[in-house]
Amino acid sequence: MSFRGLTVGIPKEILAGERRVATTPEFVSKMVSEGGKVFVEKGAGECSFFSDEEYRAAGAELLASSEEVFAKSKLILKVKEPRFSEKAGKHEVDMMQEGQYLVSFLHPASPANHEMVRKLAAKGVVAITLDSIPRISRAQTMDALTSMSTAAGYKAVLMAANMLPAFVPMISSAVGTSQPANVVVIGTGVAGLQSLATAKRLGAIVYGADIRPDAREQAKSLGAKIIDVQVPAEVSVGKGGYAMKLPEKWLVKERQSLRESVIMADIVILTALIPGKVAPVLVTEDMVKSMKTGSVIVDVAIDQGGNCEISEAERLVTKYGVNIDGTLNIPSMLPRSSTWMFASNVYNLLGYLIKDGRVVLNMDDEIISSSLVTKDGKIIHSGTLEAMETK
Repeated sequence: MSFRGLTVGIPKEILAGERRVATTPEFVSKMVSEGGKVFVEKGAGECSFFSDEEYRAAGAELLASSEEVFAKSKLILKVKEPRFSEKAGKHEVDMMQEGQYLVSFLHPASPANHEMVRKLAAKGVVAITLDSIPRISRAQTMDALTSMSTAAGYKAVLMAANMLPAFVPMISSAVGTSQPANVVVIGTGVAGLQSLATAKRLGAIVYGADIRPDAREQAKSLGAKIIDVQVPAEVSVGKGGYAMKLPEKWLVKERQSLRESVIMADIVILTALIPGKVAPVLVTEDMVKSMKTGSVIVDVAIDQGGNCEISEAERLVTKYGVNIDGTLNIPSMLPRSSTWMFASNVYNLLGYLIKDGRVVLNMDDEIISSSLVTKDGKIIHSGTLEAMETK
């Protein structure tokens, strides 16, 4: 791989509350050492605790505005999708140019982003979305979605422990012994497994539930007691091992199977997602009514609608004596670690795409064909086209 002759731009993220940045001084240094020129907007790394001085020392050129970064760069790296910039008075897509490359979490199938995707195509931008990198062995080091799920699963348990009005581990003292907290994790994919591992390290008794047999086995290997959701694999496991949307009768069965475990829990972590779909409701309002006063739900799935019927996006609410946390974008709460992971994934992806200072797109390659959103003025991402047709 060589970045020779390639210009790379890192604008400051403008999504409210977003504290990550697309790369770190460590990876700037690597790109520069391979012949690239890197432009970083001033202040881009401040919320991730990377100073302008560190970027400059790594070889980056600091620019005063995002408009300058977009104007001078062939390849733009961002954490979140382009949006309207209040500071510039224009949409970030309007700052882009034909033939420019964009690598970011675009979430192109989301209806809220359809107009933005159309604008990217109309501009002639070649856009690659990180949320569609396939989960295959040779793409593991590029899989930013998995990295961010790891951060979210870890942080969710710490958030819950902070809200719980009791000890998480067993505590012995002169006045007696407190019992460890019961932590139930629903959805034991990457985020859920990290939640289980973190809760276990804190001394909790952990329970795991998932409709996929392989995910249940992984949870069991971490020491979780498995909740039998009584859903057969033939209706629950889709392509690539992802969970499928369940028919209503099986969804009802799953809720019934989860009910007793949810009611006895001190902490419930919800991470169950279906790729490209709204998250399934697995914890109903009626279940919450029956939970212990002071117990906690952290709905990690809230970015896709939430697994709890009464979660509220971007709000911590108390209902029926239960604290329900609907914080969006949890990885941004660990900006230094999640930025380092994100930057590593992006650098590895670039290493896969760049040959002698050029971005080479082989459409027969599964990694590229799955993640490419717009090219040659057209939208080519299958999930996005499907979502646009059914909108």
